[in-house]
This record gives sequence, structure tokens and C-alpha cells, in this order.
Amino acid sequence: MKFLTGIFKVWVVLCWGVTTAQEGLPIYSDYLTDNYYLLHPSMAGVANCSQIRLTARKNWLGQGESPGLGTINYNGRVGDQSGIGVIVYQDKNGYYSQTGGYLTYAHHLMFSRSEADLNMLSFGLSAGLIQYRHDQSSFVADGDLLVSGFTLSSSNFNIDFGFSYHLYNFYAHVTAKNILENSGVNKDLQITSNLRNYLVSIGYEISKRNSDWTFEPSVLYSYRDGIKQSSIDFNIKAYHDMDFGKLWGGLSYRRSLDAVETFDGTDFKSQSLNYITPFIGVNFKKLLIAYTYSYQSNDVVFNNGGFHQITLGLDFSCRPKRYACYCPAVN
Repeated sequence: MKFLTGIFKVWVVLCWGVTTAQEGLPIYSDYLTDNYYLLHPSMAGVANCSQIRLTARKNWLGQGESPGLGTINYNGRVGDQSGIGVIVYQDKNGYYSQTGGYLTYAHHLMFSRSEADLNMLSFGLSAGLIQYRHDQSSFVADGDLLVSGFTLSSSNFNIDFGFSYHLYNFYAHVTAKNILENSGVNKDLQITSNLRNYLVSIGYEISKRNSDWTFEPSVLYSYRDGIKQSSIDFNIKAYHDMDFGKLWGGLSYRRSLDAVETFDGTDFKSQSLNYITPFIGVNFKKLLIAYTYSYQSNDVVFNNGGFHQITLGLDFSCRPKRYACYCPAVN
């Protein structure tokens, strides 16, 4: 019975993680560390500075072959109404890994009479090439025709498209990621061909005149079309202005809106994915450093260890702040 319980626990983890291995750039909480461009191509060139961001994420420290993700991206304004961006990443999850690169163009339309009032609609398109790899060199075929005994690889092309709207302290983003079908290396598994992920995000910065504090509640909804699963993030972020820049931090709660079945050795039970993610960061002049920790608060988990991430950033070629609002993603 203990053996069956273990099998079901592993099955639950795989149900939640199988699409992560081949979904393109995974959706974590990077966007909360001043890294919205990773999710939304329309955010390329929105900020008044050109930006470079690096992230390193590791899941379940101490566990062999645990998932890890590294990204580096650049985005900046070109002219008055255009933005460009580049993303390179590598994601490894056990025997699966993927390496990808995206190029982005964004266009920004101002509806306000002057730049003092922020009223901007942005469109963005990213095109990328992704290489999927599955290392089967240590597998024992034992007559299984699906086990090759060497490393399988496949390259696919995909695109992301979205738009963002900023009105004073309010913002909204809508993005469709992985619009094209990708077969990956598992060409016999149709679940991997549809990797489309639809994202909707809204938020608002709450600030008072002559106060050093600003609060930013936000919500992110994600729907994965191929597996018909959705999740929602509830976030609260606080900023404190300092002489050297900004100190900020917050908390995010992610919950899956679709439950999966688990077996505790006696009964079947229903369980939804839950993540609690505190994060903290600092902008020291043109430099940024942030730390994110995610904890999976489920009864059935693969490992009790958390998910650790470091973000480093550099802002350069900055223009003077233009808008009469506290909108840190833009000003």
C-alpha cells in the first residue's frame, strides 16, 4: 500500500509539471521583480530606462536533478514609439531540457495630450526558436521502442503576442504565449503540441502625496489551452523610496483553479496546487537585486524544499521621469 501511495504522489507531481518541461519559457513569479517583459512582449521599451535582467532559479535544493531555470533579457526604447527586446533562457527539468531565444518588437501609442499624463496602449510581438532535448542515454530500453538510448532533440519556432494599457497608476496586460503548435521531442504525445498559454494581468499603484510608501495590488490569471488548466495569482507589493533608490517587497499567492486526484493509501482526495511566494528587492541607483522564495503548501508534494530565485538587473540610457504618476514599471 505504501508503494501505491508513493506512485500516486509522483503521478500528482507529474500532472502539474509535465507541461513545464516543454511549455516554452515557464511562468513563475519573475514579473514581480521588475521583470514584466519576460511575460508580456508589449512591455519592451515601456520603461524610461533600457533594462538588462538576469534570473537564476533552482527548485528543491539538495534534490538531485532538480529543475532549474536561467534567463537573461534586454529591452529598451527605440525612437519615440517603438521598443525592442531579446530573451535567452535555459530550462532543465530532470532528463528534459530546453534552450530558447526570442526577439521582440513593441509599438507604443500615446493618447494623452502631453507626456505628463500617462495614457498609453502598447502592442508587442515576440518570435522565438526553442530547442527541446530529452536525454535517454541512461535509460534501459528492454524492448521498448520509445526508448532510443541516446539524446533526442528537436527545434521549434513559436510566437507570443500581447498588449498593455497604462492609465496613470492603473495597468492591464493581455498576452497569448506559444501561439503555434510545437511537437517537442514527444511527437507521439499530442498533449505537447498545444502549448498556448493565455495571460491576463491587472494592477494599480496606491500612493499618497508626500508619502514615501506606495502599495501595488495585482492579479494574474493564466489559462493553458492544451490541458484546460488555469491558475490565478493574488499579489501585493510595497515600495519605499530611499535616498539611494527604492526598497520593495511583497507576497504572492498562486492557486490552481483545477484540482487533481491524490491517493493517501485509503481514499482518493482532491488537491489544488498552492504556492506562497514572498519576495524582496532593492534598486540601488541603476542596479537591481532581488530574492524570491516559493513554497508549495500542499499535503502531497515531491519534496519539502522550496524554490529559490535570484534576480540581478541594470538600468541604463535613462530618460528623465516623464509622467505625473507613481508607476514604477514605466517611470
